[in-house]
Amino acid sequence: MSDLAEWQARARDWLRSRARPRDSGADGEADEGGLGPVAVFDSLTFEQEHEQLAAAAAWQRAKLAAGYGAITWPPEHGGAGLTAVYEDAFGREEARFDVPRKNELFSVTLDLVAPTIAAFGTPAQQRELIPRLLAAELFVCQLFSEPGAGSDLASLSLRAERRGSDWVLNGQKVWTSGARHAAFGELIARSDPAQARHRGLTAFLVPMDAPGVEIRPIRQMSGGSGFNEVFFTDVVVPDEARLGEAGQGWQVALTTLGFERARSGAGAQQPGGSFAQVAATARELGRQDDPLVRQLLADLYVRSEVQRRYAARMTQSAAAGTPGEEGSVLKLMWSANLMRMSAAVTELLGPRLVADTGEPGTFGWSEHLLGAPGYRIAGGTEEIQRNIIAERVLGLPRERRPPA
Repeated sequence: MSDLAEWQARARDWLRSRARPRDSGADGEADEGGLGPVAVFDSLTFEQEHEQLAAAAAWQRAKLAAGYGAITWPPEHGGAGLTAVYEDAFGREEARFDVPRKNELFSVTLDLVAPTIAAFGTPAQQRELIPRLLAAELFVCQLFSEPGAGSDLASLSLRAERRGSDWVLNGQKVWTSGARHAAFGELIARSDPAQARHRGLTAFLVPMDAPGVEIRPIRQMSGGSGFNEVFFTDVVVPDEARLGEAGQGWQVALTTLGFERARSGAGAQQPGGSFAQVAATARELGRQDDPLVRQLLADLYVRSEVQRRYAARMTQSAAAGTPGEEGSVLKLMWSANLMRMSAAVTELLGPRLVADTGEPGTFGWSEHLLGAPGYRIAGGTEEIQRNIIAERVLGLPRERRPPA
């Protein structure tokens, strides 16, 4: 632990030399001049998304050069080869500084797709892609959900037909975050319709600029267009684009989703605001002594702290390999706490949420309220997470399902 303390002190000094300390401290509390970011899904234009990604990528490359951008990755991939405890320690230090915010595509690339390629990619794929992904030189979106197969991923229908040394893709994906900014997409397709639902699926790394790929932004009720629907019409990809073995797509998808659930609610830069921002809003409105408000804040604080400690325990006990079902517990905690935060803010603000009157720290919470319900679906619905916990952790009987 003395080595960890020394390493953390060096990291703190490096951060001080490269970034401005947050005026609000480590927990994201609102600055004097405003609320701070509380949106669950950013409402940005295409240009603003591009600028956000560029800033986050530049910061990632600076961290990578200093040894802090791939802390738990092995040296052969350009990482520091340290344990997750060091990554958690750096995250706590980084949260004290005003650094570029990661958006969802950035997190999908570095936290979900890159480790999936490490688990299933060929040596050539790992050698060519992982260093560029860790350096944020290119981004990869996640092409899983379809109009008729959201959380029921085994029901997807996008076809991959083998033709010689190539594959031809036809179908549609939906709710793809950051597709317009991605160089590649991790795609799961049905390659053998004669097989059972979970079999006959194959994963690919598809260039998003390939002929036949069409990306259409989806306008969200929060105002942004970060989600997209993606159409594939006779898209030809070589067999070298396959990720894992043919027919192994289900295992590839579960691995990526395992990383996604493990990251939900963990780390310092989570979207949706924080308890400290809710408490700051209560103080600004002079309602911190209201008994009902105090009860709401106490409940939110306790549950947020439990989530933080659970995430820290997951990080500290993580071993090399893919995360387990505990990620489903963390995902449920996070989505539930986002909804509790919404309830507390609604009680605090009332009509102030309806219209922007220019009063600081009030209407900005509307971005949180409009986005929070989405995380009950993102990364697998809450019903899916409960099924995973019931069947794979508690060993309860599988619920009855209709015949395929």
